[in-house]
Amino acid sequence: MHERSLLGSIALAAALLTTIAGAQAFDDAKYPNLKGQWRSIGGPMRFDGSKPWGPGQEAPLNAEYQAIFETNLADQAAGGQGYDRDFVCQSPGMPRITNGYGQMEIVVTPDTTHVLIQHIHDNRRIFTDGRDWPEELNPTFLGYSIGKWIDTDGDGRYDVLEVETRGPFKGPRAFDGSGLPLHADNGTVVKERIYVDKADPNVAHDEVTVIDSALTRPWTVMKNYRRSPDPRPRWTEENCSENNHIEIGKEDYMLSFDGLLMPTRKDQPGPDLRHFNASRK
Repeated sequence: MHERSLLGSIALAAALLTTIAGAQAFDDAKYPNLKGQWRSIGGPMRFDGSKPWGPGQEAPLNAEYQAIFETNLADQAAGGQGYDRDFVCQSPGMPRITNGYGQMEIVVTPDTTHVLIQHIHDNRRIFTDGRDWPEELNPTFLGYSIGKWIDTDGDGRYDVLEVETRGPFKGPRAFDGSGLPLHADNGTVVKERIYVDKADPNVAHDEVTVIDSALTRPWTVMKNYRRSPDPRPRWTEENCSENNHIEIGKEDYMLSFDGLLMPTRKDQPGPDLRHFNASRK
């Protein structure tokens, strides 16, 4: 019995040493400091925060998708939602998540870098464990992301995270709230270079390149984020399910404060009630 107890103690000690060694293997000093709360610089409602909304983005859309975009703008001007599906709580998906439309947190672990978005909880998982692409991928709004940390200046510390995100994606998806469309084939590829500004450690950059069949060429945009100076920032909960939009058929309606259906634009037809009995007078 004493020998068995001794062997058990040795096994437990070995397991603890292995765990400690594994924990020590991850040296966070080798990685850039990305802790804290980040918010977009230049406006989270635009894919390119340095350019105006909508047509001012000068997105390199092909003729087919430029026409779709213009139809979308006309629908929005008339009170509709156009190509943007955010109003029904659909995930904005990639690459729109890089717009930083909510409070953002970046968590670096040995095998995965997590980008946590407080708005609608669109949380990304970027695998950095050296894995290859799976043979089959299920369609998702966020896609599948594989990254690699790089030491670009040879100082022994990583300073750039290179990421590639592939589909198949779910759709439809838009670049931003103006309804700039991505292709319906959902075959988007997104490449990123994420790093902290060398002159200001409280500024981070994400160079995003989108390759998509709706575009005439790859579209590269620099996203910029600023870290909150508060060491204990406030994190607010945003539940998209609390919105007051309802989609019936191809029409978008709103709920009034008293729970009644309301139109969203002038002369909007009411919903089809064929499956309901006629109201009694």
